[in-house]
Amino acid sequence: MSLETSAPRPPLARPTTAARTPGLRPRSWRKPLLYLTMAVLAIPFVFPTWWMITSSLLPENEVLSYPPKLLPLHPQWSNYKAAFTNYPLAHQYLNSLYIALLVTVGTMVFSSLAGYAFARIPFPGNKFLFPLILTGLLIPTEVTIIPLFKMVDSLGLTNTPWPLIVIPIFGAPSVLATFIMRQFFLSVPDDLEDAGRIDGLRRFGLFYKVALPLARPALASVAIFTFLNTWNMYLEPLVYETDKRNYTLPVALTQYTDAYGSHLWNIQLAASVTTVIPVLIVFIAAQRHFVEGLAQTGLKG
Repeated sequence: MSLETSAPRPPLARPTTAARTPGLRPRSWRKPLLYLTMAVLAIPFVFPTWWMITSSLLPENEVLSYPPKLLPLHPQWSNYKAAFTNYPLAHQYLNSLYIALLVTVGTMVFSSLAGYAFARIPFPGNKFLFPLILTGLLIPTEVTIIPLFKMVDSLGLTNTPWPLIVIPIFGAPSVLATFIMRQFFLSVPDDLEDAGRIDGLRRFGLFYKVALPLARPALASVAIFTFLNTWNMYLEPLVYETDKRNYTLPVALTQYTDAYGSHLWNIQLAASVTTVIPVLIVFIAAQRHFVEGLAQTGLKG
């Protein structure tokens, strides 16, 4: 009796999902469908901006035409020149720019100091004072504008940029910035400060050399929020300022009218396009830190 040896059989190939389930195609259609859906959902957000840009290059009698002209055949670049030559837009642009920058820097400085104090320094009344400060978020600007105007007027500061700089830094608009900074500093491990104390750092040294360098994402969030809020201020400049040369851009954009009071839409839209540029620069420069700051301070969504 002879023993027969046979070569081992190769393992059977496992049928793929498409082979096991007849009629099922690979899921390569999902990504194009996702892109198409995102493009459709972006239309309501992109269309107003596109219409503003293209309408700023149209003659005045074609701006409000229907259907709207989304591609100007003969761009009127003179609209941008008229926005700067016929009106003090350059001076008003400078007003908005330096006020927004000063308020942003001032808010970042004082909100980081206040947020660090509330988060890391135990002092009497800490747990009572911080919720009291947060109530500033619940008070509309329209409620406090008249008392603030009377106070500013009594100090002789009307028609000056000081109310537009000092009040946002030390008033209710900085409450959100203080909250963001406090939430971030609460997440800083105590071991880092303990290591700083071993190296001989005092309280301000711990803030400046340990906590503040870690707070770049939160500071970026504060910078973007503050810059946008200050750049778009309308009610405050309208109340505190009387000279057109002291107007900021949101108020200045309402002044583009002819001798009969009719709006010069093409010139107004040209001026509006120029106001978007600084906002885009700030957001693009701090976008990555902005997203990280929202994630780390619990303000997502």
